[in-house]
Amino acid sequence: MENLDTNNSLRLNTLASSGSTKNRKRVGRGMGSGTGKTAGRGHKGQKSRSGGSIARGFEGGQMPLQQRIPKFGFSSRVNRGSKEINLKNISTMTEVNLDTLKANRIISKATKKVKIFGICEISQAMTVTGINVTKGAKKSIEKAGGTIAAVEVKPVREKFLKTTKKTNQTNSQTTEESAE
Repeated sequence: MENLDTNNSLRLNTLASSGSTKNRKRVGRGMGSGTGKTAGRGHKGQKSRSGGSIARGFEGGQMPLQQRIPKFGFSSRVNRGSKEINLKNISTMTEVNLDTLKANRIISKATKKVKIFGICEISQAMTVTGINVTKGAKKSIEKAGGTIAAVEVKPVREKFLKTTKKTNQTNSQTTEESAE
């Protein structure tokens, strides 16, 4: 049997080029190593100590750049679930409500309130229910023979109403009188 190494001497594990691998840097191993004594950390200071790291963006007590520059932008959490729709985009629909708009993928499923705006010519009658409409859009829809149902306004809960002690006392007195 022949020796396999002599026939196939060129393999990945036999390839080598000088200088392709370097020994890792062993710091703090005496003066002759080149990185002895301070181990490449320099002399004194926060960065030379163990555990001594500086937070990202820290500028030595000076007001950091991210705090010096002006801030801008605001995203209201109140209007996160509301969308506006142009009348042009729904002019072909005959019935418009939240369910039909979600079914046609005009609004996302997370949308809770919608308002229709815009003025355009509509070829067919359109019935709008449960959606707010601007004056111009209302004229365009009614001009085409469409109808708009009034949107129900949710009443404000009592715990959100601002009350004073005097109004609370008068309310309790009137409830006592009505109970008698």
